[in-house]
Amino acid sequence: MNFLGHLYLSGSDPEVIVGNFMGDAVKGRDLSRFSPGIERGLRLHRAIDSFTDVHPMLSEGRQRVHAHAGRYASVVMDLFYDHLLASNWSMFSEEPLARFAQRMYRLLNEHEARMPERTRRMLPYMVSGDWLTSYSTLEGIARALEGLSRRVPAGAPMRGAEGVLLAYLDRYTAEFNAFLPAVEAHTRPLR
Repeated sequence: MNFLGHLYLSGSDPEVIVGNFMGDAVKGRDLSRFSPGIERGLRLHRAIDSFTDVHPMLSEGRQRVHAHAGRYASVVMDLFYDHLLASNWSMFSEEPLARFAQRMYRLLNEHEARMPERTRRMLPYMVSGDWLTSYSTLEGIARALEGLSRRVPAGAPMRGAEGVLLAYLDRYTAEFNAFLPAVEAHTRPLR
């Protein structure tokens, strides 16, 4: 799961949301330098990632996209799942996606000073490009993949991977619909 999935799974505690959001930029085991809420969010982020990495449902999807994206298959899958969450948002949340996104952008901006530099640099681009709602379209996923392909070493294989999602949309959707309740149940105690 990418940004939208992590935010969706964060619950309602602002510090948990912030910690989960900035999880990719925080390394190491010792998280004691953070407030208890942010530490809980960081642990939640890691629990989501580790559950996602080993879930058997996702291995088939990764194999389908691996021929296109190579070593970035897992990264591409994270974006695919954010697309499936965003494009079917009303099935999972009563709050409209646009309202959820604006609420998250406000909250994250309010806590920007608590984030690592890497996350602070990225946040304005996320907000101005409205990444969270843009994930609801294939064009938005294509832009996200294109942007990622330029920012990571040898990332070119990610370009155009949205075509794999489109070609196997029914299978990815079925897998996602089975996976989301499982990851929600797994992470509920951590919120």
